[in-house]
Amino acid sequence: MVGTPARRVVVVAYDGAELLDVACVTSTLDLANRIAGRELYRAELVSPAGRAVRCDSGLALQVAGSLQRTTGAIDTLVVSGGRGHEDAAATSTVVAHVRRLAAVARRVASVCTGATVLAAAGLLDGRRATTHWAYADALADRYPAVHVDPTPIYVRDGSVATSAGVTSALDLTLALVDEDHGPGLARSVSRGLVTYLQRPGSQAQMSVFVAPEADHDLVRDTVAHVTANLDATLDTATLAARAGVSERQLNRLFVEHVGLPPGRFVRRVRLDAAARLLATTEHPVSTIARRCGFASVEGLRQAFVQRFGLPPTRFRASAALPV
Repeated sequence: MVGTPARRVVVVAYDGAELLDVACVTSTLDLANRIAGRELYRAELVSPAGRAVRCDSGLALQVAGSLQRTTGAIDTLVVSGGRGHEDAAATSTVVAHVRRLAAVARRVASVCTGATVLAAAGLLDGRRATTHWAYADALADRYPAVHVDPTPIYVRDGSVATSAGVTSALDLTLALVDEDHGPGLARSVSRGLVTYLQRPGSQAQMSVFVAPEADHDLVRDTVAHVTANLDATLDTATLAARAGVSERQLNRLFVEHVGLPPGRFVRRVRLDAAARLLATTEHPVSTIARRCGFASVEGLRQAFVQRFGLPPTRFRASAALPV
């Protein structure tokens, strides 16, 4: 609505923050303003004592103000992540002022390991939250009151949202734009950013498209075969015979280098591929099930409910933005 005041978004950074954690949020909001032709969001980057932030990459970011001196109503408070997150979470003044600003914000969010700072402030106690998959175990161990789920790319629990690693901030920020101004604007912003239209928060971080490459030749070759032939016979016995090793040996190698036995890995890859096709194409569910190696639509449905908590049709509805 014309004349509605811009939403104030305060982004907290600190030495060792990840530049992309900041830019994915601020650039998305800036593009929303430009597409709308008016100031929908007013983003402010603040830091402890208002000092320039030395990012992970070595680049320095000038900030708009001091974390300690930031006052007034806030629509959204966002805490960035980065390698400096543990130092930030261990700094009492940073934690205290994040807690203070959260109390006057309509909603609170974190990017990547920024969840550590929110957890240190007690803002995630009793809530479901996520963070970068590589830091999820540490977050869960250090803050047992937080229900850490390392799988989704972002999680919304009440007024608090947490996102996974780095570019998942794009997905979270697009979801906030969608919430504030509707799917049409969110879709236009995603097109302008030349990014995925909008991945649902339930989509796995560790999908085949971002999975780390195995450092063992046999495992790497088997993984490549699986991802290129999802509709083929991919049971452990068949994969082991193809690789020229026993099933026991293949299981051991996969657990060691992938973190999952081959059967579970194949199932996960098939589900992630199906999720991508549901979100980005209009193919019938039956076609997607067949292409991704499921014996039937019912088999795909059961797997989806078990993994994502909803059937493929509802997943598609939540993942795709209407034209």
